Amino acid sequence: MAAKANTQPFTILAQDPAVASPDGTPLFAKVSVPLESLADGPTGYRVKVIDFDASANRLYTPHTYQQAPGDKAVDPFDPPQAGVLADPRFHCQQVYAVVMRTLSRFELALGRRIAWGFDGHQLHIVPHAFVEANAFYSRDDRALMFGYFQDGEDWVFTALSHDIVAHEATHAILDGLRAGFMNASGPDQAAFHEGFADVVALLSVFSLREVIEFALTRYRGVDIQQQDGVRLIDGDALEIDALADTLLFGLGEQFGQAMTGLRANPLRRSVQLRPSTDYLDNPDYAEPHSRGEIFAAAMLRSMLELWVARRKSLGTFGNNRYNLDAVIDEGAKAADQLLTIAIRALDYSPPLDLEFGHYLAALLTVDAEVAPDDSRYSYRQIIRDTFAAYGIQVPAGRTDADGCWLTFADNEKIQYRSSHFDSMLRDSEEVFRFIWENRETLHIDTDAYTEVTSVRPSLRFGPDGFILRETVCEYTSRVNLFGAEFKAVFKEPRPAWMATTDAMTVYGAGTLIFDQYGRIKYHIDRPLTDARWQVRRLEWLYGPESNGAAPGSAADLVRIHRARAMQPLAGEVQP
Repeated sequence: MAAKANTQPFTILAQDPAVASPDGTPLFAKVSVPLESLADGPTGYRVKVIDFDASANRLYTPHTYQQAPGDKAVDPFDPPQAGVLADPRFHCQQVYAVVMRTLSRFELALGRRIAWGFDGHQLHIVPHAFVEANAFYSRDDRALMFGYFQDGEDWVFTALSHDIVAHEATHAILDGLRAGFMNASGPDQAAFHEGFADVVALLSVFSLREVIEFALTRYRGVDIQQQDGVRLIDGDALEIDALADTLLFGLGEQFGQAMTGLRANPLRRSVQLRPSTDYLDNPDYAEPHSRGEIFAAAMLRSMLELWVARRKSLGTFGNNRYNLDAVIDEGAKAADQLLTIAIRALDYSPPLDLEFGHYLAALLTVDAEVAPDDSRYSYRQIIRDTFAAYGIQVPAGRTDADGCWLTFADNEKIQYRSSHFDSMLRDSEEVFRFIWENRETLHIDTDAYTEVTSVRPSLRFGPDGFILRETVCEYTSRVNLFGAEFKAVFKEPRPAWMATTDAMTVYGAGTLIFDQYGRIKYHIDRPLTDARWQVRRLEWLYGPESNGAAPGSAADLVRIHRARAMQPLAGEVQP
């Protein structure tokens, strides 16, 4: 019997219908997804596609996938035929393949399976959910909903955009990894949910060679020459601004124009955000999508900087010309490596009240853990400098000179003798016992309600080539109080805007990283007694400038996406 592979290929649109050759042929790609025996839909062990159109009250007939030798499903759209973009069954395959590719990319980076943020194993995907220029993830419905709408004489299907599908899939995956990020918090947390989903979408797209090759060879007439069978491209077209203004901005321009209100095309919007340290304090960037663009822009600019750094290490063929295929490979590698780092950084982030600076510290730390020697391309310095150009800095006093989290310094005070490390690898009760016995050293408030929310193994290859095992544990603490109790709890004067009768909940949280020996490597915490942060958070949510609006939470992604779709783009930035 032939050896069975653990993946199978499916045909998808590499970007969206607007990315097409001069003769109008759309750009397709073949992507690998986990091998599984598919039921109609397609339906697998993690994803169930249900093609019900609520606006038309119509249930489309699903395609029945046949099995090929090696238990692989037969791809009915290989090769893609004329009219395939009008076939609802292709739309179903598109959403299934992109979501499963995104999920498997997270699991590869983290070295473990990822649960959804709701009870159950299968995420429902509805590719033609309603007639509306919108798409969203709903925890309550356990579903991704994709709308469609008419633009002039053409119908636009959000399910056909790789950007949009990967973006919404990331919301669902992130909810499973960090459920606390859906809570109401300061201005950055909901923005991070949106910005991070954009980042995964754009890096997922640009890890496909087909997309990079298309953009470099067919957009705006970039001059490609042949020399001894080698395709050569002018180095001037590969500088930061040239890539930003032509490569990224040009992809799917027509599709993006039809969907400007949806805010689901990060490749077109974030690139326009030139570096500036003024964005974070600009009221135009308070709305979650707009503020998330700052984060996405910093990551996108970092990807371009990393690509240019890798490209400069290549030799030239005279007259500043580079081997096009080598440049494409380096671009795909830069996108894929940054995506891996970005995903792994989630494990090194606090579970609640995230700020952009915390994530930056996590990003730098996790890369330093995996690749201590960063001298070849200087990834970490490029990332740190790029984020600083957008006003994002690591937390002062909690990070070292390289911007990484400080390692845990109080292991000699920690009581390990009463804990069973083997149980701590998987048992939240055992981890809670450990935390409670060490509550003073870990600065856990005994008056708060504290619970361990997750215990997750992490597996990856270390810098010496051996397997690096870590255990990531998250806990949260909360206290319900009235304004009259503020001073007693925080040892700080009660803010003038806070009434004594105001009821509120304050939170603390922490992420504990245990090494392979069961000792604490990092304690990344948000102390409940951090009065300065609590005042900022509460003022943002309930203070006089909040205008009584709903707090800036990612929990209601449906409301956030619909509100964005109904308003013009904020804060137009001049290139």
